[in-house]
Amino acid sequence: MEILADYGLFLAKTVTAVVALGLLLALVINANQKLRDSSEKGHIEITKLNKRYEAVSEAMMLAVTDESVQKAAAKKLQKEKKKQAKAQKKASRAEDDNTETKCRVFVINFVGNISASAVTDLREEITAVLTQAGTDDEVVIKLESAGGMVHSYGLASSQLDRLRKQNIPLTVCIDKVAASGGYMMACVADKILAAPFAIIGSIGVVAQIPNFNKLLKKHDVDFEVLTAGEHKRTLTLFGENTDKGRKKFIEDLEDTHSLFKDYVAHRRPQVELSKIATGEVWYGSKALDLALVDDLKTSDEYLMQRVSEADVYEISYKTKKKLHQRLGIAAEESADRLLLKWWNRFTNDTDKYL
Repeated sequence: MEILADYGLFLAKTVTAVVALGLLLALVINANQKLRDSSEKGHIEITKLNKRYEAVSEAMMLAVTDESVQKAAAKKLQKEKKKQAKAQKKASRAEDDNTETKCRVFVINFVGNISASAVTDLREEITAVLTQAGTDDEVVIKLESAGGMVHSYGLASSQLDRLRKQNIPLTVCIDKVAASGGYMMACVADKILAAPFAIIGSIGVVAQIPNFNKLLKKHDVDFEVLTAGEHKRTLTLFGENTDKGRKKFIEDLEDTHSLFKDYVAHRRPQVELSKIATGEVWYGSKALDLALVDDLKTSDEYLMQRVSEADVYEISYKTKKKLHQRLGIAAEESADRLLLKWWNRFTNDTDKYL
């Protein structure tokens, strides 16, 4: 038994080392290929959600129909579909200026990470939408993000602002979370919808940095930071931080927070800034009371409603990723999730469990 236990321990160590090495290699290969692969263009995929919902409805209708009349019901359904298709074809050929056409809804998904890397696809999707959308149409962003880097989410918000500048109605749906940089994006919208237990807010700025200077001194290791410019480096990982550096760092955080608050106040003038700009988060129902959102509704509920009124299209930008890219992205996302998990634990952030 001792031999088996030793062998099992050795095997576990070996597997761990191999997996770690594989992830490291994937990250290195992905980093080396970024510039080369950036020249490879993707393509826009368009899915008409009306057809998807219609197919689901038809499948459910047949499934709940008595087996004895299923065949007859299926034939009747096919006849009706052919009849509708002919009517639509005839209507499309008719050149009647007075004919009212359905408005269009363009749906875009945005799932954000710390670096808001999804903005690469978002800019392409919005560019595609802008080639066709008009003021009578609508863009719906299904948003999920707990925030991240200020400049990255600033760019993502600016991409959404392109729609507002063209006077295209913009709706943001939040099913799980839109906090910090995620809420910065959401507040660009004309209308914000949230699920009752979606996490909203975190209008604040945070920065944490470990310092190993005492450890280095203990082992007689010198570390020098050479800069040109008084505030080129305020706080460091290995150097000895000063009160002057900390003061400047806090001033920078306050400046960023002021910009964030001004941005939200401009986009959502109905909010009481002193109540919502504290860095706190709220569930959707409380966020509605604070005017952070406009209605309590899931994205599914809203889109099902819009499908009955408009032609709804889901827009997504796709790139064909090579094996090393898929491995690199998987490793990056795993690391990102792990960092976010421990970040929330250390800061006693928004995660609560039922």
